[in-house]
Amino acid sequence: MKKHCLAVDIGASSGRLMLGCLENRQLELKEIYRFENQMIQLDGQYCWDIDRLFAEIKTGISRCVQAGVQPDSIGIDTWAVDFVLLDEQDRLLTKAVAYRDARTDGMMEKVFRRIPKEALYAKTGIQFLKFNTIYQLYSLKQSEPETLEKAAAFLMIPDYLHFLLTGKKVNEYTNATSTQLVNAKEKNWDEAILAELGISRSMFQQIAPPKTILGNLTAELVKEFGSDMQVVLPATHDTGSAVAAVPDHGETIYLSSGTWSLIGVESAEPNSTAKALDYNYTNEGGIDYRYRFLKNIMGLWMIQEVKRNYHDHYSFSELVDLAREASDYSAIVNVNDDRFLNPVSMVAEIQDCCRETDQPVPTSPGEVAKCVYDSLAVSYQQAVEEIEDILGKTYAKINVIGGGCQNEMLNQLIADVTNKEVNAGPVEATAIGNIVAQLMALGEMNDIEEARAIVQKSFAIKKYFPRQKMN
Repeated sequence: MKKHCLAVDIGASSGRLMLGCLENRQLELKEIYRFENQMIQLDGQYCWDIDRLFAEIKTGISRCVQAGVQPDSIGIDTWAVDFVLLDEQDRLLTKAVAYRDARTDGMMEKVFRRIPKEALYAKTGIQFLKFNTIYQLYSLKQSEPETLEKAAAFLMIPDYLHFLLTGKKVNEYTNATSTQLVNAKEKNWDEAILAELGISRSMFQQIAPPKTILGNLTAELVKEFGSDMQVVLPATHDTGSAVAAVPDHGETIYLSSGTWSLIGVESAEPNSTAKALDYNYTNEGGIDYRYRFLKNIMGLWMIQEVKRNYHDHYSFSELVDLAREASDYSAIVNVNDDRFLNPVSMVAEIQDCCRETDQPVPTSPGEVAKCVYDSLAVSYQQAVEEIEDILGKTYAKINVIGGGCQNEMLNQLIADVTNKEVNAGPVEATAIGNIVAQLMALGEMNDIEEARAIVQKSFAIKKYFPRQKMN
């Protein structure tokens, strides 16, 4: 009998539960439930409403069971770096503070006074971003040392949600690596880094890889749902799950396009060379202990905020159409500038940046949108050149996955500026990668190579080719 796997995929703006199964060696997907997600303000900090997220997960499970489908397993993926701390009685000691909160301002420099930047990169291979977990924890040590002293368990967001499902505490590997506290070669918490920063090793859990069967639902949840299922760890870092679903994994660069853009290649070994450090590339953990050698780029967060600034008067597709109409407008901003991380107004911030750099200031929604899309495409071009420079090889294709691969204008821009073939799809890469990990754990797929071959024949991939440049 075929196995049904329920993927819980939660991003910065929405979450969904997707049901997947194998039918004649084809992967079938069905959306069960979708809900909104957004940061909220608690006590002056930007936070995630973790209790509501778990309530939404339970609603989705109930919808699935009520529809007459009994999932065999469930797994959760979310974004990286954020966490909660629990006390000895498993009570929350902290809010789920969001990475866009300003508490990490200046923390990176303070950490570097204790651990040189080069030494930290040599050990972890992780890209330097101001909101990495290491800087969040160090901020907490400065402002609330007593909270850290009481902490009995450190759980990242999907770890905590899995704990609520099972009562079992682990730190999943792919998300743990994003903390900048895991030794890339040893694949475990780096005790020397923790000791130097005065952060207790005891609160960190055993690191468990994707495909680990964590256990069954708690007795309370079995009673609530009227059914049981196994909880299987996917790559809980959403990009880790998305990369597991890249169908053509030969000589190709992947671009996971969503709120963030993650562009890179899969590698058997971490690359912590001086050149990789100079370009600020990361070596995050992947499925089967592979490495995701990539760079984080601000991504479609910018257009999401633009849409919100215009009071959602325009849909995303309408903003694309307006950008096409603004063909005579041209300006490029550095999408990775911290000023775009969480501005009061994204539109005003883009306009100010153009003004400060002596470029035409966008005034219409179409011009603002075109500025974002052009700037993203240029940032991808730069990343491709960096990857090829670091690795000393040339790639013929870029595989765009995730929700952003539906943006045909941006796909064509990427093909044009990089002069490479662009393959777009699958759209639901993160949920697919989540389900693939569960199916492998349940014995329905043999390995990641077979899984990717099944993904390739199960989902449509659209190709874009560079247009000949006009004189």
